[in-house]
Amino acid sequence: MKKVIAILVIVLGFAFNTNAQEVKTVSLEQTKGEFTQKQLTLSEGTYVFEVANNNVGHNVGFVLAPKADVKAHIKNAYVTAQVKNNTKESSKEVTLKKGEYVYFCPLNPTPQYTLIVE
Repeated sequence: MKKVIAILVIVLGFAFNTNAQEVKTVSLEQTKGEFTQKQLTLSEGTYVFEVANNNVGHNVGFVLAPKADVKAHIKNAYVTAQVKNNTKESSKEVTLKKGEYVYFCPLNPTPQYTLIVE
């Protein structure tokens, strides 16, 4: 009986710990040819990227990739739909580990900006 209770306590503790991980939203704004946020520094964790199209005049998107391999896009970071003029769209949840990343929009197009995860 003591083993059953001990196992139950461990399982419940793990479940509460997993649910305690907070998903944070990173809001980004695009204008013609650029993001208004030129660099980001975040802590390790899980994020959703919300991208606003501020009067660019056409649809925009969002790409996040490790700086070491810019072609290795993090697909969950893509917005779930292209961001229409003067609207916002969000990505799926993305878990980021320590390191350097770049973000950009090939549709706008923008430069590559640095995102550092500490």
